[in-house]
Amino acid sequence: MIVDDALISRLAKLSRLSPTPKQSVKLQQDLKNILGMVKKLDELELDAVEPLRYVTGVENVLRPDTASGHIDRDRALE
Repeated sequence: MIVDDALISRLAKLSRLSPTPKQSVKLQQDLKNILGMVKKLDELELDAVEPLRYVTGVENVLRPDTASGHIDRDRALE
């Protein structure tokens, strides 16, 4: 992907931002750095790595959804 002034202008328009020329230069450099890091991650061999579902290793345990202990409408409005 080529990161140039046209791309920064397009992204600014899509995000409804109005960066100054100085900010545009900074955004362009930041975007190049981010894409460079992503490209470096693509070099990793991840075929034997299991997908991560939970970061902490703890799964969310939910109780069964059963109706119980309700009160009638009139009593609730007292």
